[in-house]
Amino acid sequence: MLVAINPCTGQEVHRYPAMDDSQLNAAIEQSVIAFKSWKLTDFDTRRKLLNRVAEKIREDKDELALLMTVEMGKPINESYGELEKSAWCAEHYAENGETYLSSIDLPSDATHSYVQHLPLGTILGILPWNAPFWLAFRFCAPAIMAGNTCLMKHDEHVPACAEAIAKLFSDVSEELGLTPGIMQNIPIHREQVESVIKHDAIQAVSLTGSSGAGSAVASLAASQIKPAVLELGGSDPSLVFADADIDAAVEALVISRIINAGQSCIAAKRLIVMDSVYDEFVDKLKGKLAQLKMGDPAETSTQVGPIARADLREGLHRQVQMTIDQGGKCLLGGEMPDGPGFFYPVTLLVDVTPDMQASCEETFGPIAVVMKVTSEDEAMQIANDTPYGLAASIWTADVDKAVKLAPMLEAGQVTINGIVKSDPRLPSGGIKRSGYGRELGPHGIKEFVNYQQVWIGPKVEV
Repeated sequence: MLVAINPCTGQEVHRYPAMDDSQLNAAIEQSVIAFKSWKLTDFDTRRKLLNRVAEKIREDKDELALLMTVEMGKPINESYGELEKSAWCAEHYAENGETYLSSIDLPSDATHSYVQHLPLGTILGILPWNAPFWLAFRFCAPAIMAGNTCLMKHDEHVPACAEAIAKLFSDVSEELGLTPGIMQNIPIHREQVESVIKHDAIQAVSLTGSSGAGSAVASLAASQIKPAVLELGGSDPSLVFADADIDAAVEALVISRIINAGQSCIAAKRLIVMDSVYDEFVDKLKGKLAQLKMGDPAETSTQVGPIARADLREGLHRQVQMTIDQGGKCLLGGEMPDGPGFFYPVTLLVDVTPDMQASCEETFGPIAVVMKVTSEDEAMQIANDTPYGLAASIWTADVDKAVKLAPMLEAGQVTINGIVKSDPRLPSGGIKRSGYGRELGPHGIKEFVNYQQVWIGPKVEV
C-alpha cells in the first residue's frame, strides 16, 4: 500500500494499493499503444492538450492545492503558486515547443542536409514529494510536446497528488478524443522500479531525487543503454560581497531558504558573507527569520509548514546538533518542538566553517547556515568546496565582476542579485553529484528526442 501521512498531524490520511505486475505491464503496454498514434500528431494537437490541461489546473486549483498541503505539508499559498507555475510550464511548451524542435539545416556535401528532432517513445519519470505538481510538469510537458508518452512513478507519500496529475491528462485526452495513455501514473513501490527501467518499452528515464537515488537509476539506465536526466541534491552557495545591497540580499535569501520549509534542492543552503558586512547581515537575517510564522499549512497566514516526514526531521535535527557540537552558534531555533506533526523551527546557524556538518551535507529544511570569509577568493573557494554543483548566487553592486566570476562557480545555474529559481524558459540542472542533463527551456525538450540526421543527394562539390 502507498500510505500518505499528514505531516501537520502525523496521522494517516489515506492509502492506495500499489500496482501488481500485471497492472504495471498493462500500463506500460497502454503507453506503447498511445505512442504509436501520439508521435504522428501535429504540434497543434499537442498544443491543445497542454493548454487544456493548464486550464484544468486553474479550474480545479482549490482541490489540487489542498492535496499538496495535506500530503506533504506545503503552505497553502505556496501550493497555489506551484499549481500556477505548473500551468505556466504546460503553456510555455505549448507555445514554444514547435520552435524549439524545428529542424536545423547543416551544410555538407549533400544537396540538402538537416537535423530533425523526433520523439523517442515512452519516458519514465521518477519524482520526489517536495514539489509534486511542478516536478511532474517539468518532466512531462516538454516530453509530451516532443511527441513522447510518459509514465510517472511519483513518491509513495503523495499518491493522491500523483493520481490527480494523471487524471488531468486522462480527462483532457478523453475530452479531445485523443488516445488514452499519453501520461499515466504508475503507483508502485521503490523495489518495482528496476523492472520498469529494464522494460524494453522504456526508452529513457528522468529522475529528480537524492544523489543516492540518482546513482542507482543512472547505473540501471546505463546497463540498458538508455539515456537519463538526473536532477539531484544541492548545497547551493550564496556569496554576499561587501558592496552588496544587504537588505535586498537578506530579503531574497530568506525566501530562498525558507520556501517549502526549506525542502528545495535549489534553496540557498550556505550563505557565504564577507567579514566587513557579516554582523550587519546576520543581524538583519535573524530579524527576518524570527518574524516568520510556523503553523498549520492549511492556514493562509502560515509561512513555514512542517517537514514532510518524521525521519527527515530527525535527520535535520542531527545535522543541527552536530554543527553546534562542532562549534557553530545557534541564534534561532535548533530545538525539536513538542506536539503533533513533524514541525521544525526556523533555525539560524552562524560562524559555520566548511568542516561542520551543516556545510558538508545538504540541509533539507528551514535551516539558514552563515559562513564568514575575509576575501572574495576565499568565498569562491568555499562555494566550490562541495560535491554538489546545482546552483549559486552572487550578491554585489559590481555586476561586471559577478559576470566574470560566474564561470568560475562550479554550478549549473548562477543568479546575480536575485533568487535562484527554476523557470520554464531557462534550462535547469547541475554538475558533479547534482546530476547531469537539463530540464526546461529549449535544452530540456531536446533531452528526449532522436537527433535524426537527414542527407539528401545527389552529392555536390563543396
